[in-house]
Amino acid sequence: MARSSAEQMRRWQGPAILSYGFRPFFLFGALWAAVAMVLWIMALAGHLDLPSELDPVSWHAHAFLFGYTGAIIAGFLLTAVPNWTGRLPVVGWALAGLVGLWVAGRVAVLFSDALPYWAVMVGDLAFPIVLALMILREIVAGKNWRNLIILLLLAVFTLANLLFHLDVQNGDYAAQGYGARLGLAAIMLMISVIGGRIVPSFTRNWLVRKGREQLPATPMQTFDKLVLWASIPGFILWVLLPEALITALVLIIMGIGHLVRLARWKGVFTFADPLVAILHVAYGFMPLGAVAMGFAISRPDILPVSAAQHLWMAGALGGMTLAVMTRASLGHTGRPLQAGSGTMVIYLAIIGSTLLRFVAGFWPEDMLYHLAGGLWLVAFAGYALVYGPILLRPRL
Repeated sequence: MARSSAEQMRRWQGPAILSYGFRPFFLFGALWAAVAMVLWIMALAGHLDLPSELDPVSWHAHAFLFGYTGAIIAGFLLTAVPNWTGRLPVVGWALAGLVGLWVAGRVAVLFSDALPYWAVMVGDLAFPIVLALMILREIVAGKNWRNLIILLLLAVFTLANLLFHLDVQNGDYAAQGYGARLGLAAIMLMISVIGGRIVPSFTRNWLVRKGREQLPATPMQTFDKLVLWASIPGFILWVLLPEALITALVLIIMGIGHLVRLARWKGVFTFADPLVAILHVAYGFMPLGAVAMGFAISRPDILPVSAAQHLWMAGALGGMTLAVMTRASLGHTGRPLQAGSGTMVIYLAIIGSTLLRFVAGFWPEDMLYHLAGGLWLVAFAGYALVYGPILLRPRL
């Protein structure tokens, strides 16, 4: 007899953290984001020599771009795919095994000085490959073809990780290589696709409950699709030709398109509910980053590329993942969808970290870097502190 997702989870008698994919990956991902930032700050201050084959900046980029983000992608997909396909979620020891692969990747990259680099690559890439195969199996079995785009972006993300490792193996500066740019581009496209579904949907639900007449545009209308299709060549140009003026022009046009898209979702009416408002703020960093990146490419003497890139890395990536993590952690554990004071601190910290890191790009004061890193720690350690007990306990 077929079992529902809820029945499948109830049959699991082990630790609650292994009862659904978002639980271990959101918690361990947040803890890793905090620990990796502590290690980075210590290395930046000269108090720690990282035992990694990667140079410190490349390790920092990989830890967040592929390490942290890989965990959050896994948590999101392992939670969303059963809803998309009607299939059973991955729970129990199978889920624990997948988490173990992710942990092995983090250990392998951090201690790669002591390992053959082929072993590091295998250890790190095993997790996204196994995850992709699991998602592919579920999509095919459930005949959920419309979500193949997410699987394709996951495959591109995995390819980017491979290219990053090849840059390291070849002695190149991986933090500014094709792999790093391709990985970040894949994540921005994921945010564009998934955000384009959930942001207007959650906004509409909240505005309807409040009796507001101003409702967001229906997700994935013609305008949305045009902006998404136009984003693909923009990101391809940035990956392949990161210093070309044509890239700058296309990124600015793309960013303006996404800003118009965001405005159509009526986020200005949602600030009474932080759980909804943060989705709009976090998504906004994606087009702002595109416009800033276009300007930085054309005028690097005024705005460094690294400053613009952190609007994507910290603002869009960090902000959107935290927005999804907090909302999903409440909703999928049976808690009310309400942002308490701890959640507000998390949101304000990630926004503040993003803005300080952006300013530090063209006003390079050590204090700004440390403050930005400190606020990042507040955001992710705060998530682990506030939401960890919820993730470790059974659903209400």
